[in-house]
Amino acid sequence: MTADNSDVQALRPWRKIARRKTRQVKVGNVFVGGDAPISVQTMTNTLTSDAKATIDQIRLAEEAGADIVRCSCPDEESTAALKEIVRAAKVPVVADIHFHYKRAIEAAEAGAACLRINPGNIGSDDRVREVIKAAKDHDCSIRIGVNAGSLEQELLEKYGEPCPDAMVESALRHAKILEDNDFFNFKISVKASDVALTVAAYRALAKACDYPLHLGITEAGGLRTGTVKSSIGLGLLLAEGIGDTLRVSLSAEVDEEVRVGFEILKALGLRSRGVTIISCPTCARKNYDVIKTVEALEKRLAHITTPLSLSVIGCIVNGVGEAMHTDIGFTGGGKGTHQVYIAGVADHRFHGDGEAIVEHLAQLVEKKVAEIEAGKSKA
Repeated sequence: MTADNSDVQALRPWRKIARRKTRQVKVGNVFVGGDAPISVQTMTNTLTSDAKATIDQIRLAEEAGADIVRCSCPDEESTAALKEIVRAAKVPVVADIHFHYKRAIEAAEAGAACLRINPGNIGSDDRVREVIKAAKDHDCSIRIGVNAGSLEQELLEKYGEPCPDAMVESALRHAKILEDNDFFNFKISVKASDVALTVAAYRALAKACDYPLHLGITEAGGLRTGTVKSSIGLGLLLAEGIGDTLRVSLSAEVDEEVRVGFEILKALGLRSRGVTIISCPTCARKNYDVIKTVEALEKRLAHITTPLSLSVIGCIVNGVGEAMHTDIGFTGGGKGTHQVYIAGVADHRFHGDGEAIVEHLAQLVEKKVAEIEAGKSKA
């Protein structure tokens, strides 16, 4: 139903995930760690120096529900454009910096809410102190981003290959640099493209510190492959209470990354956003084309942000049971006559097929959403 997470967990304690206790950091107006909701991030792939194209892409991410967006800043032109981008964005913007300490300072001055940078990779102690001062002066947090594909040569020689111990040692080395400079407003990630390696590294890091953790399977692949790998890796960690913010890294559009991120959190009962469609895989008993109906509904209802559940089942075998536990239920019946349930109760029969089913259900959902939002306004 439409109960919030706390209500659901009170009713069904077996669904409760005990999250790891962490410090809390601030990324613009978004809190990460502590008791803050797990935030969903993505990253633009436009040239950051092209402010208009980057802002347009950020808009797509925002519409999909992104809490935070990251932009790469490899050159001075990019940090110069960042000020306009930050001003236009409705969500906090993270500046992705590699090696060049001046880009980090420029990004902080331009209004970046966070710097993704490994302090041990930007040169002398003086340069590190300059970056930390800029972050402090501009209320900018930092993400230490360890990647299995770019570990320090010293650690590769010590361990022989990228491994959980090497990744955690790298992360803690960078963290100590910030701590020694009295800077604690940071989070950490230890990403790899290998799911097992990533999961093991995060588990070890979660035991070694209490900093918030940014989750991700890096370079996960295309939409299907990357979604599967990310769902397994992130799902395992989140189910264990590990993780405070996440990015699903896909060779796909930025809004797809955001949507997949929310679906992972929704599946675990950690966030609620938009319509959750429960549908059957179909079989010979189906009384209408469930696959095409669900595909069309996902597109038709993508604009809705209010949490709501909708079951779309091909026949009565599981249809009635699913409908009893969703806000709106649709169960296929013979001769084009289908049963519609509202709040678990049989409400009316619907005669039709194809696009008519899609439109009827969409209208019911939009009506229910309007009622929910009106109730919120009165409250």
